[in-house]
Amino acid sequence: MNQFHSHGSGEFDWSEFGACGDNVVIEPGVLVFHPENIYLGRNVYVGHQAILKGYCRNRMTIGDDTWIGQQCFLHSAGGIVIGNGVGIGPGVRMLTSYHRDPGIDRPIMEGPLAFAGIEIGDGTDIGVGAIIMPGVRIGRGVQVGAGAVVTRDVPDLHVVAGVPAKVLRVRGAGG
Repeated sequence: MNQFHSHGSGEFDWSEFGACGDNVVIEPGVLVFHPENIYLGRNVYVGHQAILKGYCRNRMTIGDDTWIGQQCFLHSAGGIVIGNGVGIGPGVRMLTSYHRDPGIDRPIMEGPLAFAGIEIGDGTDIGVGAIIMPGVRIGRGVQVGAGAVVTRDVPDLHVVAGVPAKVLRVRGAGG
């Protein structure tokens, strides 16, 4: 017996979204899973080949005037809340689940799933290829550098970069 099953084709009908504001653009090649748990504000753009991976529980909420670049992967098993006026560069990954360690005698994939949501504050910009790990809260007006791996919360108005991401400066504080 096959233990795996398909998550579906990623094809969607606009009417299936939990909510969909005016002037939403979803480019060709975007895959959407569990659209009933995805809530899109007004003036949202989703670039080519992005994946909005809703889940059978928890929500993905994307605020007004938000731009999501090409080939992004947003996985909302633990929930994702993206504020208003957020820029998400191409290739960004947001992950909200992971396997707990089942012990050294078992493969990690056999560990139970754990879920932890992500929050992105209003006016934040996430650089190309950044990765946001489960449970991270990124504050308002934050700038995340290209390729950063964000493993911890980031306070409002901070600039972070690197692997793992570290604070470089506070916006408006002489730099």
